[in-house]
Amino acid sequence: MAESIYKTKKGEQLLQELYEQQIAGLGVDYEDKFVETRFGRTHILITGKTKGVPILLFHGGNSTAAYSLKQNLHLLENHLVLAVDTIAHPGKSDQKVLSSTNLDYGKWASDVIDSLGYEQIYCFGESFGGGIVAKLMCVAPQKISKAVLLVPAGIYNASKATLVFSMGIPMMMYLATKNEKWFKRAFQPMATPGEPIDQSTLEMIRISFHHVKINPNMPSPVKKEKILNYEAPTLLLAGEKDALFPGRKVIEKAKELIPQAKTCLLENCGHLYFTSEKRKMHIKNLVNEFLNTD
Repeated sequence: MAESIYKTKKGEQLLQELYEQQIAGLGVDYEDKFVETRFGRTHILITGKTKGVPILLFHGGNSTAAYSLKQNLHLLENHLVLAVDTIAHPGKSDQKVLSSTNLDYGKWASDVIDSLGYEQIYCFGESFGGGIVAKLMCVAPQKISKAVLLVPAGIYNASKATLVFSMGIPMMMYLATKNEKWFKRAFQPMATPGEPIDQSTLEMIRISFHHVKINPNMPSPVKKEKILNYEAPTLLLAGEKDALFPGRKVIEKAKELIPQAKTCLLENCGHLYFTSEKRKMHIKNLVNEFLNTD
């Protein structure tokens, strides 16, 4: 029997119930689709404008396609959105764990595009999903017609030592004491300064932390020699205060890796970019202008 990413059957059931709640909360019509890849069966939520330009949406780490859709509902206005459940993350895809250090995630994403019947498609990746798109740029650059990377992994990642100090120590304190203040303190570095983490995000984090065998490794930064053939128009949005993927460093590295990329530093923005409606509108305008301009 294949090893499960869930600690218990009860935990798996809780995550699936949360997933259904997330979908219902969107209030949109959708279709479930499953496709085959060399790494396993992959689930995709299809929604948005039926005759709109298709766009693949890759979600953040230890999260779900439904949760990512909530943060990026504006994509539904002009696009047929294909929101992919990342393999071996909570959701409905198979549970084969892939390496974050090689190009397997790019190969998996390439297989998804092939199985959907596209030769080329728009790609949108946030956080971990941005790292997946970066790996895809190395594996099959010709399959991306445009790309949006939002607070992405895979370009420049904060050092593990930094994250252990800011997030790891409070998490160990939480495990030892079960005191709620340590749980919130452990994830507060992901937030934007002065902006609380919303309850739905805390719930997603909490259930995943307690019931999923969390893989702490984000997609490793891609190497310049691997991405040389990527030429598609790209928009990269990085958070100035992002503890996981420091915005200025990400943009500096992106200009070296993807010289054609249009970059934008989201001022005073942490990793959780969606905790301000004003910022979400700013991001929406930047993304729509990029995607809808020839």
